[in-house]
Amino acid sequence: MAAPKMHVKKGDTVVVIAGKSIGKKGKVLEVNPDKGTVIVEGANIVKRHTKPTQKAPQGGIMEKESPLAGSNVMVYCNRCNNPTRVGRKYLEDGSKVRYCKKCGEVLDK
Repeated sequence: MAAPKMHVKKGDTVVVIAGKSIGKKGKVLEVNPDKGTVIVEGANIVKRHTKPTQKAPQGGIMEKESPLAGSNVMVYCNRCNNPTRVGRKYLEDGSKVRYCKKCGEVLDK
């Protein structure tokens, strides 16, 4: 079975619309379509107790981003400065792009 489609991509700027990080704006670091989750920079921060490793020789309590449900984020449009829904359309050259439903700005460059 093919992975379901997500309305966000890695590198998009999004706004969290639900959960403990509501209202935070950040960049998408990772997308997992199979689970329907995204990891947003600076949102849904959790603390993890880690043992010392070569990567983190100090160990201790580390803070990191935890996955959010994809339905809890909206793409942020830089042109209209608002979170927006995303539409898909075909351009004249046949390429498929995502666009802002409020102002019509093409989100894929």
